[in-house]
Amino acid sequence: MASNKAKMILEKDFKIAEIDKRVYGSFIEHLGRAVYGGIYEPGHPQADENGFRQDVIEMVKELQVPLVRYPGGNFVSGYNWEDGVGPVAERPRRLDLAWRTTETNEIGTNEFMKWAELANAEVNMAVNLGTRGIDAARNLVEYCNHPSGSYYSDLRISHGVKDPYKIKTWCLGNEMDGPWQIGHKTAAEYGRIAAEAAKVMKWVDPTIELVACGSSNRNMPTFAEWEATVLDHTYDHVEFISLHQYYGNRDNDVANYLALSLEMDDFIKSVISIADYIKAKKRSKKKINLAFDEWNVWYHSNEQDKKIEPWSIAPPQLEDIYNFEDALLVGCMLITMLKHADRLKIACLAQLVNVIAPIMTEENGTAWKQTIFYPFMHTSVFGRGVALNPIISSPKYDSKDFTDVPVLESTAVYNEEKEELTIFAVNRDLEEGLHLECDIRNFEGYQVIEHIVLENDDLKKTNSAQGTPVEPHTNGNAAIDGGLVTAMLPKLSWNVIRLAKK
Repeated sequence: MASNKAKMILEKDFKIAEIDKRVYGSFIEHLGRAVYGGIYEPGHPQADENGFRQDVIEMVKELQVPLVRYPGGNFVSGYNWEDGVGPVAERPRRLDLAWRTTETNEIGTNEFMKWAELANAEVNMAVNLGTRGIDAARNLVEYCNHPSGSYYSDLRISHGVKDPYKIKTWCLGNEMDGPWQIGHKTAAEYGRIAAEAAKVMKWVDPTIELVACGSSNRNMPTFAEWEATVLDHTYDHVEFISLHQYYGNRDNDVANYLALSLEMDDFIKSVISIADYIKAKKRSKKKINLAFDEWNVWYHSNEQDKKIEPWSIAPPQLEDIYNFEDALLVGCMLITMLKHADRLKIACLAQLVNVIAPIMTEENGTAWKQTIFYPFMHTSVFGRGVALNPIISSPKYDSKDFTDVPVLESTAVYNEEKEELTIFAVNRDLEEGLHLECDIRNFEGYQVIEHIVLENDDLKKTNSAQGTPVEPHTNGNAAIDGGLVTAMLPKLSWNVIRLAKK
């Protein structure tokens, strides 16, 4: 049938940009069981001498996460970083007002930096601009990045860390536009303190890169005006503006749910426009890039979280159990971000372990992979190189909130060094497979080496510690003949077609 055919043309010269590996970043907040019971469980059979679960570290390495945002999130806006350094026995217990739990401070800056090193990840460190400000921010940079010979660098050395961490990327607070945020500010108030904090942080270490807070989500009443005002204040001092967005299928409308990545696309374009407006206004030659440092599906656990006992320690919070359709949307979101590789340089899947996460753990038990683990892993592992700009013709459909939704959501990445070409594709069709024809005549001598497919007849199917029925297979039928790749993409499926020069 002509209706379920899609065509694609890929050319080596149709480049968007080199993909910054940091778009495959993630996030660990002091929230729920992300830290305690997630990455850190001292009594666990798989725990190392630091108390870190090695089974979790191995899964993080499988995802090849290059950057992890820490320690929040809402948590950071009430966090005194000094509580988490020095002898563990002397650290105070604090009420975490963000999530109404008790923070033991057993894990702090140095422990987390150690974990990140073991997981082959760099840290995207956030500073508290809620209850704290300029002074605490500059002191933390000094503690982490200054070699020696000053109060805070020598304090770090006295805590057993001789060499500076040289943390490159720093977040200037978190979601400061949100009334739920500790120390919530207007755009002007936040813009001023962010600019002043940025100045002194860079005076301590001029090599760092800074992320200013954008809106908490696109539906905030202050969206756009917030970005414009904040950038007006901070433009000369920061490299990035942040975006946050979570989606959910609350109405159980699959066609509409899988189209939400179009909204994400529009959100990204809008923020680029605002940043470029401020660039024009300031007659600046500098370009502000984007950090989508919180993104995921989040809605399954909302009701459960209302029942948590206040001030407990590391209770299960935000433990969404993802189903197959969630993995499809996550795939669409990843493809959307790659389409903006020229401006989107950092992204953090929120979060990494137990809390709205691809990896789940059982106390004293196993670690297992959620459905969303797979599209994230495939994109991170095979999506390194140059994002290409494919010419696509696809059937379209209309849904409740969207018109002209392409049935084929797709992009491609060219790794010139490895002579590899990877096509990522989601078939959004609820009823039938999609016949894909992709012209790659420009890639002479390339052969199909693998066609990975994630599919399931039950959209609501989930994985668990007892088994992972939602797993990819490599039985896709992609083939190449005379520079034309053909493949049948099963209905409602995530596909990775890998080609390499023979």
